[in-house]
Amino acid sequence: METRERKIGLVIHGGAGTIAPSKMTPEIERDLRSGLQRSLEAGSGILKNGGSSLDAVAAAVRVMEDDPRFNAGRGAVFTSAGTNEMDAAIMDGKTLKAGSAGALTHVRNPITLARAVMDRSPHVMFVGEGAEAFARQTGIELVDEKYFYTEERWNALQHLQKAEADARATGKEFAVSDQDRHGTIGAVALDQAGNLAAATSTGGNTNKRPGRLGDTPIIGAGTYANNRTCAMSGTGDGEYFMRLVAGHEISALMEHRGLPLAQAAQTVLDQITELGGAAGLIAIDRNGNVALPFNTTGMYRGYVDAKGNAVVGIYK
Repeated sequence: METRERKIGLVIHGGAGTIAPSKMTPEIERDLRSGLQRSLEAGSGILKNGGSSLDAVAAAVRVMEDDPRFNAGRGAVFTSAGTNEMDAAIMDGKTLKAGSAGALTHVRNPITLARAVMDRSPHVMFVGEGAEAFARQTGIELVDEKYFYTEERWNALQHLQKAEADARATGKEFAVSDQDRHGTIGAVALDQAGNLAAATSTGGNTNKRPGRLGDTPIIGAGTYANNRTCAMSGTGDGEYFMRLVAGHEISALMEHRGLPLAQAAQTVLDQITELGGAAGLIAIDRNGNVALPFNTTGMYRGYVDAKGNAVVGIYK
């Protein structure tokens, strides 16, 4: 009797709120596309070899955390105090177990710590000094704060703070571009066993106040996975994802109203848009259908199609 190989799927994002097309150089675009490609390869390689969706999303996210082009880990943006504070979360759609960590300042790969919180503690979330103490206890790599310094992110902070000061001085409205405002990375996957998983990691918003947590580490807001419905990871104005509990809302629309994934995802994005949020999200359901809606100029994104080919995109 012939056995059919079960469908697998992987979707990633490197953040909504891209570099404006007018400022995109061929070199920057090449580096961004290369980073997305490497992330897809890391995650899809695990899935093709029968590995778990949890391992796949963690691997895909780690690649982008190590890439200074993306706002997470190595490329995390600066707070208003000139520091880096990172958040991450991961969730298992099979068991609904989850782990998250917030306000991290020394953890090289926040997603690795989030996974440890899920696997090696009875808790769901650790923040700040307690999170880093748990990282030390579990042997997770900590680095000096200088590791997270990049000239591009530092210049972005200086630019934003000057613009804010100039606006105050002249009484004009202070406007922030999508690129300056936010950026997050994430991955969602379906494995051969039919299990879904989601992972998200971020440096937050440029010039955010120290101690601010966004939607990324909030289970059900910016990160969610449930085998009955879907796995999702959000990017953009995190406060709106939290107010709508966006990830869980997509799942609820599928489970209780019977909406297909694409419609549920678009419905929630429309709600974020109506509230004034700039955002995007990625999602995959238990049948391997994917959704990648966003309302910004672009969203760094990619997925592996049914034939195993990697597809990456930046603008609409």
